Amino acid sequence: MSSTNKIASFELGRVVAMLAILSMHCQLFLGYLHYNDEPWFGYIFNQATRFAVPLFFLISGYLIQPKLTSAPYETLKSYSKPLIRVWLVWSILSLVMPFNLGVVMEHGYIAERTGYWSYLMSAPFNSLLEGGLVHLWFIPALISAIAIIAFLVQSKQSSLIIPIAVILYIYGVLAGSYQTITELEPPFFTRNGPFFATLMVAIGFVIRQKDIHWSSSKSLMVALLGLFVHMGEAWYLHSLGQLFNANDFLFGTAVWATGCFFWLLSKPNLGNSPLVFALSKRVLSVYVSHMLIIIIMINVAGFYELENGARDLTVWLGSVLLTGLFVLGLEKTPLKKVLFR
Repeated sequence: MSSTNKIASFELGRVVAMLAILSMHCQLFLGYLHYNDEPWFGYIFNQATRFAVPLFFLISGYLIQPKLTSAPYETLKSYSKPLIRVWLVWSILSLVMPFNLGVVMEHGYIAERTGYWSYLMSAPFNSLLEGGLVHLWFIPALISAIAIIAFLVQSKQSSLIIPIAVILYIYGVLAGSYQTITELEPPFFTRNGPFFATLMVAIGFVIRQKDIHWSSSKSLMVALLGLFVHMGEAWYLHSLGQLFNANDFLFGTAVWATGCFFWLLSKPNLGNSPLVFALSKRVLSVYVSHMLIIIIMINVAGFYELENGARDLTVWLGSVLLTGLFVLGLEKTPLKKVLFR
């Protein structure tokens, strides 16, 4: 174990998860490698990255459990305040930064931004739970999950944490990807808010609270089972009109991510290196900033009319390198205290 007392495998898991999320947001392999006129390689790659966000939630729930148990509301407040600041700052930056430079050059900055602002205002409650750019939904969702758990702990109703989280998750799936079958009308996109995050954070919380451990082989089997179920659900829903790559979470996702989490927990020294710890402490900084860099790289690829593999390599490699340099550069300025936690 590192002298920081952090679990090395969790830090490695966060780095891998962040790379998976960045790669997914680059929209790789969706313009080619078709089968039956559909980009199946891109579809499968996209869904193969969907372990990443729930793994973040699981690790957060595990790490915060002792403080949340001993001082629920105080921990909620101290944990949430810097996250809300980061969410607000990056939401503002996302609202003012133009996404389509071609439209800016042809029609002007206001015309380009007005279209995006109008889109956000068409569903204001949902936009509030996301922020200025779609990936920022993670922060309000995490805070809402911790708030629910803090309330139940403070109310001495800890036994209800998992049941309530399961109900929220089931509704989120049924009113989300399964909406094509259930026709449920949720108040907002169910990936946002408490529906997805609460169960994942709660599982991590309970695993530490009850000191649950699985062997690496059992963890791997559960992870593979969850992956198989997730992909099977996506395949079935695709046949009903739900795009294969449009599923943020399904019933199998929770099982898949939990298996991955237990596997990391069973190998605490995995990834115990200075490089992993250096990268992991910047994961949130990379998360909040990477989408703006990806947007820039997509504009660059479009300007040079790059296609297929050339487009993907340019966008992905440019996004990885520039996001890393961007974060490292900002860390050397006073802006670090404003932009990052």
